[in-house]
Amino acid sequence: MKIGFIGLGTMGVPMALNLLRAGHKVRVWNRSQGPLETLVAQGAESAATPAEIGAVDVVFSILADDKATREVIVDGGVLAALKPGAIHVNMATVSVQLAREFTTQHEARGIGYLAAPVLGRADVAAAGKLNILAAGKAELFDRVQPLLDVLGQKTWRFGERPEQANAVKLAANFMIASAIEAMGEAAALAQGHDVPGADFLEMITSTIFAAPVYKGYGGIIASQKYEPPGFKLVLGLKDARLALEAAEGARVPMPFASVIKDNFLDGIAHGDGNLDWAALARVAGRRAGQV
Repeated sequence: MKIGFIGLGTMGVPMALNLLRAGHKVRVWNRSQGPLETLVAQGAESAATPAEIGAVDVVFSILADDKATREVIVDGGVLAALKPGAIHVNMATVSVQLAREFTTQHEARGIGYLAAPVLGRADVAAAGKLNILAAGKAELFDRVQPLLDVLGQKTWRFGERPEQANAVKLAANFMIASAIEAMGEAAALAQGHDVPGADFLEMITSTIFAAPVYKGYGGIIASQKYEPPGFKLVLGLKDARLALEAAEGARVPMPFASVIKDNFLDGIAHGDGNLDWAALARVAGRRAGQV
């Protein structure tokens, strides 16, 4: 099976490497050359343009947002180059609307389209332990499942319509952002009464909130190590907007999401946009005069 991989960011590089290490032939493309050189050194074939990826059986893509995904897949000629019967697995966090558009566009050309965004940061991707949130036609997933098993510890299937996976991913990212926001506010409260925020976070993430998201992001907040970013704060704003857009389309009120969106804007306005999105916690501290 010939595989293409588009988008070699912090997540794409370890995912493509795992496919190579599993013995698959992988053709890769990325806007910048550095990641391409890393993959080629490990045995990947480099494509000069996105369209050159098209002569494969399965193409994976994980790009930053809707705009980048449209530009590469549609304008860059990937969709036009894919042969009928090929499958495109979009692993990016994109809008529900884009998923619907892509489903229609791919079907019109006889191309299978699957949404498979992931939960996990770069270290989890490198370990092949991602949780893959999937939606699309079952027969298509059956064909690519051996490849997904290389990338993740479990594939969670949520329905036959690709946009369902994107709705689930946006809901999950909303919950992560909510956890970061809650820890930021709670730590600021403790610190306002002369209790070090780091001490509070160590206690809370070792007891009643001893869960991966709280422990992982609680540690980042406690140490204030927001660089290098695993997921930039500007992308958190993107996902908050997409969640609100998806919610409005389904007539689902999400008042907390509106607050979090504004707090992401606050962080970006204060120069934190390129920090890890855990820096959302800085907003509460700054408002309390602690940052």
